[in-house]
Amino acid sequence: MDAPVRIRDATRTWAATGLDRGEIFLALAAFAALCVAVLRYAPYLVEPDDFAYRASIVAMAQGHFLTLSPAQYHVLSVQLARSGRMGLSFPPGIIPQWVQLADGRWISEKDPGYPFLAAPFQALGIIRLAPLFYGALGCLGLFAGARRWLGRFGGAAAVGLFCSSGAALLFAWRDYMPTFTDASLIAAGGGALLWAVLADEATSRRRTWAGLAGFVAIEAAVFVRYTNMVVLGCAVVAVLVAWRLRAARLPGAALGWWLGSVAVFGAGVGLFNDVVYGGPLKSGYRPGEVVFSLSAVLPNFRYMPAHLIEAMPVLVLGLAGLVWIAVRWVWLRRADGKPAVVARRDLAVGLALAASWFAVWGLYAAYTWTVGPSGSGLQVVRFYLPAVGAIALLGAWLVVRVPRRAPLAAVTSAAVVVAMFGLGVWSYNDMRVSRLGGGVVRIVHGRHGPFRVGPGGPRRAPGGNRPGT
Repeated sequence: MDAPVRIRDATRTWAATGLDRGEIFLALAAFAALCVAVLRYAPYLVEPDDFAYRASIVAMAQGHFLTLSPAQYHVLSVQLARSGRMGLSFPPGIIPQWVQLADGRWISEKDPGYPFLAAPFQALGIIRLAPLFYGALGCLGLFAGARRWLGRFGGAAAVGLFCSSGAALLFAWRDYMPTFTDASLIAAGGGALLWAVLADEATSRRRTWAGLAGFVAIEAAVFVRYTNMVVLGCAVVAVLVAWRLRAARLPGAALGWWLGSVAVFGAGVGLFNDVVYGGPLKSGYRPGEVVFSLSAVLPNFRYMPAHLIEAMPVLVLGLAGLVWIAVRWVWLRRADGKPAVVARRDLAVGLALAASWFAVWGLYAAYTWTVGPSGSGLQVVRFYLPAVGAIALLGAWLVVRVPRRAPLAAVTSAAVVVAMFGLGVWSYNDMRVSRLGGGVVRIVHGRHGPFRVGPGGPRRAPGGNRPGT
């Protein structure tokens, strides 16, 4: 009587192990597809932003941190002008979007975090792998968090949806731009926090360290782009609410470590800005250069949806998943049993993810520079990419929760990810090809005054506003 039971248990274990391996394979295949799509094409310096970050990264790899003397600035500009990189070009003596401080030294106006993260790769001569390295961290965090939340094939679905968007492919290809890196750090941090909050069976120490790693990843993303502070704020509010409502039985020590990390990071950034820029709330941008206004919201709602759907079609799945989560909770809110408990948990997680997503997109809906029909997807979608991790998690819920059985969930996940990759590669190639060789018009500042950059290279211009994030 015992032998058949053992055989059935062994068969079930073998089948479960096979499904687990299949999920890991799907996640690895999705990340490998992203790497192949990115590394297939030589990178271009598409916008002045690429030049500004490249100068900071190269200077840091050579041992010059943050500021350069006039002589160092000139030597670096000559070196970069002769580097042979394809794309836009600037003559020696001009490093776009660098500014001269009162003491005569030069500094990039860009937020300083990405050069610290990318300089080791530059020093090793593998700068193209920098965004992919942080992308791998993002996939790891998403896999752990989604699998803990959604169960089997949730991790693979989240990773596949994250890697498949055209915007993710485009900015992973642009190795000197920080956009994919900060989006990946937010995805890694969000996934780690999701695992730490939901993993009731794990030890307090494991949950504490996982959550701390999640907060550190999001803090690094804030250092890369200061506007990611809204994501960090949402993470703090989410864990406080979970602790206050005792919904996740969070250990008090873990909460102390997590919030202490945020406090130390905030103090460190304030001190850094005070030493480098002359004030805890200052940055390298001139006053009035980066403007957020409610007057920009309606125009952005008119022009941005088309760009976002082209670059991140996963947003449709994310929105559908969020709506379905809410509808399911309404349907089961008076019920008892496991389905009702799961619906309440899904609603709590869905609201936390939606808060992070809408905080980023709501902030940039008020960004005045993206207003108008002249902006291209290549230029404007980068501000919205940090939310792609949260969107992928919500889309993964839809892909995994709707099918009733694991084999069907596996097939659905694979089919949806393949379809999204098809759209993503098309979008990636369209945005990449349409803007190479011109079309991007910007006003940049250099040693000899403002220049207008567009088709035909840089030309002297009387001045003007330009994006600053």
